[in-house]
Amino acid sequence: SVPRCYLNKQLATVRVLKGDPAELSCTVSKDNVTGTWFKDGLKLTSMDGVIFEKKGLVHKLIINKAEDIHAGKYRFEGGDVKTEASIFVEDPPQVDKVLLKNLTSVPTVAKAGEGVKLRIPFEGRGPIRAAWLKDRMELGDDTRIRVDKTDTCTTLSISSCNRRDCGDYKVRLKNDSGVLEINLKLVVIDKPQPPAGPIKIVESSTNNITIQWKPPKDDGGKPVQRYLVERQQVGRNDWETLGETPRSCTSFTTSKVEEEMSYYFRVRAMNAEGASDALESGEVKAAGKASPGAPDPPEIISASKDTITISWKAPSKTGTSQIMGYIVQKRKKGTVTWLPVTNVPVKVTSLKKGVQYEFRVAAVNAAGTGQPSDPSEPAFARDPTKSPGQVQDLKVSSSDSTSVTLTWNKPEVQDGNDVKGYEVEMRPCTSLSWTKCFTLPAESTWCRVQGLQARQKLLLRVRALGDGGPGEAAELEACAGAAAAAVVSPRLLIDDTVKSFLVIKAGNPIRVKIPFEGSPEPVVTWLKDGLPLPSRAAVSTEDGSSQLLLRAAELSDSGTYTVELGDGLGRRDTFSFQVQISDIPQPPGAIRLEENVPNTVTVTWEPSASEQWEKNLYYTLLKRESQKGLWHVLGDLIYNNKFTFTRLVPGRDYYFRVVAKNDLGASDPSETVQPWRIWKKKAEFRVKAQKYRGVNQNQPPRFLVPLKSHVVVTGSECHMSCAVGGHPPPKITWYKDSRDLSRDPNYFCTNDFGVCSLVVLGVTKQDEGEYMVEASNEVGRAFSKAFLAIKGNS
Repeated sequence: SVPRCYLNKQLATVRVLKGDPAELSCTVSKDNVTGTWFKDGLKLTSMDGVIFEKKGLVHKLIINKAEDIHAGKYRFEGGDVKTEASIFVEDPPQVDKVLLKNLTSVPTVAKAGEGVKLRIPFEGRGPIRAAWLKDRMELGDDTRIRVDKTDTCTTLSISSCNRRDCGDYKVRLKNDSGVLEINLKLVVIDKPQPPAGPIKIVESSTNNITIQWKPPKDDGGKPVQRYLVERQQVGRNDWETLGETPRSCTSFTTSKVEEEMSYYFRVRAMNAEGASDALESGEVKAAGKASPGAPDPPEIISASKDTITISWKAPSKTGTSQIMGYIVQKRKKGTVTWLPVTNVPVKVTSLKKGVQYEFRVAAVNAAGTGQPSDPSEPAFARDPTKSPGQVQDLKVSSSDSTSVTLTWNKPEVQDGNDVKGYEVEMRPCTSLSWTKCFTLPAESTWCRVQGLQARQKLLLRVRALGDGGPGEAAELEACAGAAAAAVVSPRLLIDDTVKSFLVIKAGNPIRVKIPFEGSPEPVVTWLKDGLPLPSRAAVSTEDGSSQLLLRAAELSDSGTYTVELGDGLGRRDTFSFQVQISDIPQPPGAIRLEENVPNTVTVTWEPSASEQWEKNLYYTLLKRESQKGLWHVLGDLIYNNKFTFTRLVPGRDYYFRVVAKNDLGASDPSETVQPWRIWKKKAEFRVKAQKYRGVNQNQPPRFLVPLKSHVVVTGSECHMSCAVGGHPPPKITWYKDSRDLSRDPNYFCTNDFGVCSLVVLGVTKQDEGEYMVEASNEVGRAFSKAFLAIKGNS
C-alpha cells in the first residue's frame, strides 16, 4: 500500500494591520504533494496581491499588502491532508504622524475671549466613534462648546474661551479594530485675577499708611509684572494713582496722608495681557498724634560701686508713630525728685557708693514723651560679693630645667566682679598638700614658677581673686626640664591682602582673616567702634590666624573694626579697618509732571527710601517719545528730586522714567503711566499784500542762508535750518536721499517767514544721508543741500 500524506504543521490564524504583509503556511510529509488554496469555500487560482509558493514540504500563501478583500477563511488541500485558518485585517483609527506630533508636543495657546477650534482628521475602518474628554469627563455641546464629527475628522470648538478651559484634553477614536487616544493641552492666557485679599493695614500713623496684600491666586497664565496702587479720599469720586511696586513686593507705603483723614485703597495686578480687577480696602483712617504708653518697670541687670545697668521692654502701646527713644530718670530711695540720666540707654554712672537708687523710663515718639513707668526695684551702688569664675585656657607656655612659665585668660563670667589678682599654687604628684608659689597674688595672666628640680613632675593650679573671695581653680600637670620656647613679641602680619576699607553689599557675608605671630601664644580681641562685637559675629582663632565672620551683613554693621593682639606681658599690636555696608537702592516713588513754564515740563518724584542711609545716592532721568520707543537719558547724577526738560516738540507724546543709583547698581524704575503732550496752537498771521503800481515785484526763490552739514550722536536731536527769500513767498519741500519728508511723522518741519527748519527726533543710523530743501514759486525754483553724519554714543 502507498503511504499516506499527513500534516507536519497546520495553518494558523493571522491578525494583521491593514497595509502590512501577511502569510499563511503549512508543512506536509511528502514533497510530491500539489496543493490547492481556497478562500471562503472558493478555489483560488489568482488574486490581486496574493502569491502561492511551494518550497519542498512547505506551502505558503503570501499577501504583500493586506487589504479588506484579503480578510476571510482560507483552506489548503493536497493529497490526503486538509487544513484551514482565518486572516483578520485590522484597520484601527490612525492620525497623520506629523500632525500628531505637533498636537501633542506643543500646547495650544489662546487669549481669553477668543474662539478655539481643534480639528483632528483620521483614517480607519468605519464606523469610528470620536469622543472629547476633559478631566476624564466627556464633553458635550452647550452654549460655548460644540463637538462635530464626520467620517474623516472630528472638531472641538469653543466660542469664547476663558481660564477655566485650561487643562488637559483627550481625543478617543474607537472602532472594531482598536482605540487611539490623543492627549492635548490647551492654555488660555488672560489678565490676572485681583490680588488676594483682604488688604491688610500694616501701619497707620499721622505721617504714613502702609498696606499689604497677597499675590493673585491666578496670574492669567503670564507672570505678574507689577502692582498698581490707587487711593480715594472718603467723600470724593476720583481715584489717585500713588505708584507701582514690582511683582516681588506686595506692600506699599504712602506718606501723602492728612492727619485723621479717611481713605480707601485699591490694588491691581498687571501682566502682559493687562490689569486685573481691583482689590479694594475698607475705610482706613490716618491716626492723629498720640504719645506712647508707659513701659514696664526697669529691671536691674548688674550693679557696682559706681555703675548700675538696667533694661526694660518697649511699651505695649506705641502711640501713632514709631518710638524714637527713651528718657531714663533716677532718684535716691526715699526722695521725691527724679533726675535725668544722660548716658542712655542702659548704663547709669556717677553714682555714690553705698546709696540705694530707683529708676524709671518714659518712651518718646513724634507726638512727645509718654507716661513714665513705675519705679524699678531699689538697687545699691556697690560691688557684688560673689567670687569670680574659673580662669580660662591655663597652659604651660615654656619651661626649663628649674622653672615653668604659665599663661591663662581671665574668667569668662565674672558676674560684675573685678579680678584683683591670681593665686598660683603647686604640689608634687606624690603629695596631697598645696603650697603657694608666691607671697602676693599675680597681677597679670602669666607667671613663672622657679626653684624646681630637673625632670620634676608636679600639679599647678590658678584661681582668680575678687572681693567675694577666690574663684574655682583650674589645674594642669607640668614637668620641669623641657627646652625653653623662644619668646616672640605679638605682631599682626598685615599685607596687601588685608584691606583697610571694605564695601560690602547687604546680605553678603563679612569675612576678614588676619594672620599673626607671637610666643607665648597671644590673646586676640575684636572690637567694633571700640565696643564688643554684636552677638551675630563669630570669631575663630587657630593656627596663627584670627577670622571675623558675619554671615549676612546688615546696614548697622557699618563702622570701624579693630583687632588687638596681646601676650599679657605688656606687648600689644593693633589694626583697624573700615566697613561700609551698602545695597542697591529702593525705587523712587510716584512721578509728577507740571508745565510751570510754557513749552517745558518739570518732572518731580518721591525720593527713594534708600536716601535715609545712602550718602552716595543719585538719580537718572530718562524719556522716550512713544510707548515702545527707546529710552534716552535726560539727566544723570541728579542729587535732588526735580528736573526741568525744555526741548519739547509740540504734539509729541513723552514718557518719563526715574532710576535711583549708587555704587552697587540701579533700582527698579519708576515710570509715568500716561503720556505728556503740549498742545501748541499756531498763531495765525494775516499779511496784507502791498499794492505796487507799475513795477513787477516778483522774484525767483533764493537762499539767503544755505543749509549746513551736521555730525550728531545717536539718540540726540538734529536741527537743520536755512533762510529763503523770493516773491511770491516760496513753497518749501524737504527731501532725504530724494524722498519727500512732508508726511513722515519722524520729522518736524516749520517755516516762519522764510526761516525754514527741519527737526530729526532721536536720530538713528538710518537717518544718515543727504538732505535737500526745495524752494519754489511761480517765477522759479532753488535748492540747497547738506549731509547728516551719525556717530555712535560710545
